[in-house]
Amino acid sequence: MKSASGTVLAERLTAQGLAGPPLPDPPAVAARLLAVQGQDPRGFRLAVRARTEGLSAADVVRALDGRELVVSWLNRGTLHLVRSEDYPLLQALTTPPLFSSCARRLRQEGVSEADAERALKTIERALAGEGPLTRAQLRERLESAGVPTEGQALIHLLFLAAVRGLVVRGPVLGGQHAYVLVREWLGDPSPPPDRDAALGELARRYLAGHQPASDRDLAKWAGLPLRDVRAGLAAIASQLEEGDDGLARLKRRPAVAETPAPRLLGAFDPVLLGWTSRADVIGEHTALVTRNGVFHPFAMAGGRAVAKWGFPGGEVKLQPLERLPKAVAAALETDAADVVRFLSG
Repeated sequence: MKSASGTVLAERLTAQGLAGPPLPDPPAVAARLLAVQGQDPRGFRLAVRARTEGLSAADVVRALDGRELVVSWLNRGTLHLVRSEDYPLLQALTTPPLFSSCARRLRQEGVSEADAERALKTIERALAGEGPLTRAQLRERLESAGVPTEGQALIHLLFLAAVRGLVVRGPVLGGQHAYVLVREWLGDPSPPPDRDAALGELARRYLAGHQPASDRDLAKWAGLPLRDVRAGLAAIASQLEEGDDGLARLKRRPAVAETPAPRLLGAFDPVLLGWTSRADVIGEHTALVTRNGVFHPFAMAGGRAVAKWGFPGGEVKLQPLERLPKAVAAALETDAADVVRFLSG
């Protein structure tokens, strides 16, 4: 796919919270983006840093401990950080397509249907009786119940519990993200929303953080069939306008902001994950995304990727992908100091 125009990129950076006024806190970031890819704990914390000002990683942990944010397998079967109040919408819409693949993977790991059901009961009983438990603690409970956990069996059993709406990752205990029962952590679930209305809300919320975008962009991001996302867009047609580029935008949206200052973004940053193509950001630097689906931390300048970076020994190490002007290099050095401050807080 061709890369987006400069105007489209500027609009998307504004929608993403990377350009314009900083967002106030971690829940506001999750609200804007609706779901932040969350399999990399440092990565989703850094996604918050890049869209806020003066916060620290501890603020993200406080929002998790305070039940404002949770992490669960949602869109595309990938872990995502979401606001607790947005979890029911995404759980209802994006997890049903995952059931068959989950059952297939469990069979491949030697976990029978009876084993899987026993695992769910064991997990539910353990969390109800003991409160939040880490993955290692749940492994012990499952093994005591005679449930296979070897290989990838454990992770797929936890995946099953999540897509069934039984558990989410809630508080952080001793540096480990612990699991909790949804009903105890978030309260009894509300009645399922009308599906057409829910798809419309999904489309509206997606566009708020990713506009302008196409129906295929939304389908890829949410992991839903095109017929579903088209129904969602049709449900909010009166709130939309379509540009000459054929992309959908909300009629009510913030003014396009100036290009953001050079900035370091974490692994799996949402700016690379919201559309069918990421060429507008990474250009020729395709090695930022590996063949096994790993998205490297990278530096952005002028709205585009210019370097990779790592954090060995608690220090930012920049690996330029092209020649960096002195002003850009200096700005990234300043931002690197803020990354250290953020992660140590």
